[in-house]
Amino acid sequence: MCVDATQPVPAGLTRRGVLVGAAVLAGTMTASGTAAAASGAGEGGAGTGAGDLVIRGGTLLDPATGHVTEDAVVVIRRGTVTAVGRAGSVRVPDGLPALDADGRWVLPGLTDAHTHLGTTAEARAALRCGVTSARSGSTSFYQDIALRELARHSPGLAPRLRAAGVFVTPDLGDTVLADLDLTPLARSKDGVRSAEALRRVVDVNAARGADVIKTRVNERAGLPDQDPLAQVYSREQLSETVAAARRHGKGVLCHSYSEKGCHDAVTAGVRSLEHGVFVGERTLHEMRRRDTCFTPTLTAIAGLADDPDPVLAERGRTFLPVLKRAVRAAYELGVPLAAGTDSSGGTVDPVGREVELMHAAGLPALDALRTATTGAARLLGLDRTAGRLARGYAGDAILLDGDPLADLSLLRAPVRVVRAGVLV
Repeated sequence: MCVDATQPVPAGLTRRGVLVGAAVLAGTMTASGTAAAASGAGEGGAGTGAGDLVIRGGTLLDPATGHVTEDAVVVIRRGTVTAVGRAGSVRVPDGLPALDADGRWVLPGLTDAHTHLGTTAEARAALRCGVTSARSGSTSFYQDIALRELARHSPGLAPRLRAAGVFVTPDLGDTVLADLDLTPLARSKDGVRSAEALRRVVDVNAARGADVIKTRVNERAGLPDQDPLAQVYSREQLSETVAAARRHGKGVLCHSYSEKGCHDAVTAGVRSLEHGVFVGERTLHEMRRRDTCFTPTLTAIAGLADDPDPVLAERGRTFLPVLKRAVRAAYELGVPLAAGTDSSGGTVDPVGREVELMHAAGLPALDALRTATTGAARLLGLDRTAGRLARGYAGDAILLDGDPLADLSLLRAPVRVVRAGVLV
């Protein structure tokens, strides 16, 4: 298969287009705001629309240490935590708006490490579920990149987002229309399979401003006419994608199900394994050695069991116990785990449900919580930004009606959500 040897549109030009799209979504972006977004402002919380807030009187849980502070005070200035501690030990500047957390538990905002947010409505729904940071599992037309810029300018409208752009998959379908430099691939009878075609999709994603690259090794479980154990890319093809991504400084997340597919993806160098129902012990050992993260998306697999299609329902009933055993084995071996819902199609599942399923798979409550806080933040490269309410971290918080370590179901429906000092 041959592809025209044209150069991708310069990153600056395509980036400008993305920012204009974000301005349309936000409806409020000024020229100075655009410049701030382009330079990465807001990554630690202090974006154009970041706020000042004091959270008073709650019981603060730090997932990193498990330490609990009663009658806590959290001071947020311009979207970033500037002070944390017990009431009386923290100086609170005059004039800051306050959120009364008396009788409630205060936690850092949650992270969904695998979701498909493509609209402003979905972004707001994720925020209401307590998701203040997320990693995209790809979109069809670069909507996630525009949402990322919207979140930087107006943090109260969308979670902080790591965008994946479009899927590196053998058949792009109408996604070939997402960028003019993808259209030559429409001529190929082989789809996106050659080294040149794989590099092209990665290069276009990078030019459009993607933070990470998403690919697959197996077919989908959520389509009854596909076999999720059928392999669509070889280890060599996956290695080509990983190498192309690394040239742009990007990591790769890989949709996977079969043991051979999982092993090929891990040994090809992907940063994280998604779904991974039949991942085996040899692959888990390799993941531990390479520090490859496991994002099992238990919520999505559990959801298949309730599907009206009998093929999908049977898959869900069969796959879920297998995946739970894989999660338990990964945890016991020390493989890093991250919570991801794989929400898509307009439905946003609460990442709190994923934490519950991690616990049901065998993780202690605190470690299950870490998969949606410190663990997921580390995977996203946000380990000094998200996952804790500590000095210098983003002012993202959720308030719960009780102790989540005693009842993880409380994470499904936070009472209040704060994103970069802004009440959602």
